[in-house]
Amino acid sequence: MNILIKVARYHLVDRLQYLVLPIGVTLFAFLVNLTVFATLQENKENYSGGLFTLFVFMFVCGTLSMTKSLPFGLALGVSRRSYYLGTILLVAGLSALYAVGIAVVQVIEEATGGWGLGLNYFRVPWLLDGPWYLTLLTSFVLLTLMFVYGMWYGLIYRRAAVPGVVLFGAAQVLVLLGVVLLLSWTDSWPKLGTFFSTLTVGGMTGVLALLVCVAGAGGFATMRRVTV
Repeated sequence: MNILIKVARYHLVDRLQYLVLPIGVTLFAFLVNLTVFATLQENKENYSGGLFTLFVFMFVCGTLSMTKSLPFGLALGVSRRSYYLGTILLVAGLSALYAVGIAVVQVIEEATGGWGLGLNYFRVPWLLDGPWYLTLLTSFVLLTLMFVYGMWYGLIYRRAAVPGVVLFGAAQVLVLLGVVLLLSWTDSWPKLGTFFSTLTVGGMTGVLALLVCVAGAGGFATMRRVTV
């Protein structure tokens, strides 16, 4: 466990990437949205969607943790397994920190009537739209998913460079296309719609948690074959 903590601390040497920029970009996007909606002066409830900038940034951080930081980390004598698990420990801590922040600010947003403008920046319909504790849990899982998914992409890049990333993305598109065709051929679109319409926020969090496990396992399998 000690070595995993050291790996997490190794990443946090770059506080700009993991702490300053994610928070700074999120706050900047929030202020931009606040300014825009204050200018519009619409007396109705609005959903921004700007919060997803944080989730996208977590994906980028995950990718960089396996591209920019990996070679030197392994050069220090850290095993691939320890580096990967230590990075997972890092993302768990960061996701918990940011999830608490989202839940707290969402409560403030609701108490102030959307910052006095009816603006729902930290509340996302269907996904982050429940009680504060569900927002906390769902935010944590989704942030973790984006980071781990980014790690997987970073490892694919380390393993097979740009062609590997392109093929990896193309393979996922083909899988999605296969699912779409299967649903069309079996006339299962209504059933899928019914499934998602009855899915609660907690159920959606469970689906996201399953995707975290898939991405984590895929990344770990790829990590064992990475050459630096």
